Amino acid sequence: MTGPTDHVVVVGAGLGGLACALHLAAAGRQVTVVEREAVPGGRAGRLSLGGYEFDTGPTVLTMPELIAEPLAAVGEELSDWLELMPVNPAYRAYYPDGSTLDVRTDTVEMAAEISKVCGPREADGYLRFVDFARGLWHLERDNFIDRNLDTPLDLVNLSLLKLLAKGGFRRLQPKINQYFRDPRTQRIFSFQAMYAGLAPHDALAIYAVIAYLDSVAGVFFPRGGMHAVPKALAGAAEKHGVQFRYETTVTGVETSNGRATGVITDTGERISADVVVLNPDLPVAYRDLLPESRRPRKLTYSPSCVVLHIGSTQTYSKIAHHNIHFGKAWKGTFNEIIDQGLLMSDPSLLVTNPTRSDPSGAPAGKQSYYVLAPTPNLDKAPLDWKGGLGRRYADELAGVLEQRGYIGFRDGIEVEQIITPDDWAAQGMAAGTPFAAAHTFAQTGPFRPANLHPTLGNVVFTGSGTQPGVGVPMVLISGKLAASRVTGGAKK
Repeated sequence: MTGPTDHVVVVGAGLGGLACALHLAAAGRQVTVVEREAVPGGRAGRLSLGGYEFDTGPTVLTMPELIAEPLAAVGEELSDWLELMPVNPAYRAYYPDGSTLDVRTDTVEMAAEISKVCGPREADGYLRFVDFARGLWHLERDNFIDRNLDTPLDLVNLSLLKLLAKGGFRRLQPKINQYFRDPRTQRIFSFQAMYAGLAPHDALAIYAVIAYLDSVAGVFFPRGGMHAVPKALAGAAEKHGVQFRYETTVTGVETSNGRATGVITDTGERISADVVVLNPDLPVAYRDLLPESRRPRKLTYSPSCVVLHIGSTQTYSKIAHHNIHFGKAWKGTFNEIIDQGLLMSDPSLLVTNPTRSDPSGAPAGKQSYYVLAPTPNLDKAPLDWKGGLGRRYADELAGVLEQRGYIGFRDGIEVEQIITPDDWAAQGMAAGTPFAAAHTFAQTGPFRPANLHPTLGNVVFTGSGTQPGVGVPMVLISGKLAASRVTGGAKK
């Protein structure tokens, strides 16, 4: 980046913007973060409802060292800002045949669990998969994820040959099937492709790293909920001189002679800037905040989801913190959501029970539940969510849960909020999905929308819509990569 970079305005206090602000503060820049909400967090927000507290965004936290990194940049210790509790099992998987499988991050315990449920041959395959996925993560993180990639030529190095040799550019499901023969283990180590916006049969094998992070590297829960993460990052940033302007909405980026000169707020205030970092969803930032020239190409988006925030009098002693309920259908489910634009006829659901780990999120003796059902995004299927579909689908999901063992689920509901793709769109997410652009080959690495504006040389993007991509670990890394565009500290 050429020209002055002394004062940086970061638009949006999401995890990417916060990580970026901390790295910039560490590099001596004056940083102002402008956030439309009253609190930090972006998608990792907080909902208070009738004495219950709900996380509105991600519920699964992996790789806490990536939270520690921006804190360490300003000399802070993670443990001084955040109390992280290991979640064990990381997941409890429920299958249509009535069997369950606990996903444990200790590989010895997990091998024993798989051996007990699926047999010793499957346990041996699991151990081989762990070796493969761990090697894949280290190879990808250092050489492809944790660096700015400007052209495909940036990929050309010895590590690319190693990735090819490992089968990283084969399809994920066939690669998983090399290690697992039981449909139950095949599912639990490949469903994460949905986070990348693809069916396991279409995703590249490089995305086995998501299963590694989810199932092997460890899952944690912050005391106070996932929203405690952005609160911690914002608190540390403020301590180290970052100025926060909450409840302030940016309506545009002011430009002159090919550079951004500041941002304009909805009250008409101008905040001058040497550099502007944009944390809103990248296509929406281009659409709503920047001049029309050089918008990114039309993107393919990940599926969306319906989320139910439920405050309940019901306690289910046999569930875990995170529970995955698989329907009978597998490939057909992905075809319905991604290819046909249909709601699942045989739903697979994630049910998180955070008050199991931290009871402070609900009144005494009560529980909170977060139910996530993948759905088509609004580009694929502009369904009439506002016309009562959200309510009807929420009732249908509650019925499915009751069939799958959540006895009296409807009767226990004290408070409820239903979030649909229309709601995600209203929050500023393209195609009504919180999972951003899908990780197709043409939207991965240097082919993903760049974090540096093509014509405004001092406008940078951070968040899941740019490199390296979707998920809390990737978004935190995106903040560091955005900061390195400003400071010149990019890995090469």
